[in-house]
Amino acid sequence: MPDDRPLFEPRISIITLGVADMRRSIRFYRDGLGFATAARDDAAWAIFKTAGVRLALYPRDVLARDVAPSADRGHHGFGGITLAHNARTREAVDEILQLAARAGGRILKPATDSDWGGYSGYFADPDGYPWEVAWSADWSFDDDGQLWGGALGQPLRN
Repeated sequence: MPDDRPLFEPRISIITLGVADMRRSIRFYRDGLGFATAARDDAAWAIFKTAGVRLALYPRDVLARDVAPSADRGHHGFGGITLAHNARTREAVDEILQLAARAGGRILKPATDSDWGGYSGYFADPDGYPWEVAWSADWSFDDDGQLWGGALGQPLRN
């Protein structure tokens, strides 16, 4: 490599969700939650711009075949992953949960004070992927929306 960066840099570029209904999921994220994308309703796949990693949607069965031809194509209960959106205010947590519900999401857990000292709740997107919406007084955001503070540390300075 021409610089001192490691070959495998410690970052996540894209999170891809395998979804059952592309049209429904594109509308949920684009129209309901306001995620920016160029994808039309009939797109074969979609990628959304966020302040951090990109979020992609891909048909679940096609994604499963891409991972491994013998991959389990079913979706049974909790899949061992959650996505998170960290809010800038405590009040925004409840507002975001309601936004998700109005967009077609399902509230899994209303927001409550958490055992880690913050305030959070969960909703599921139309395919059942759980999203945590959380706030903590220990957190701050930089100009690009990157989350810092507490156990997350402080911004890296070049």
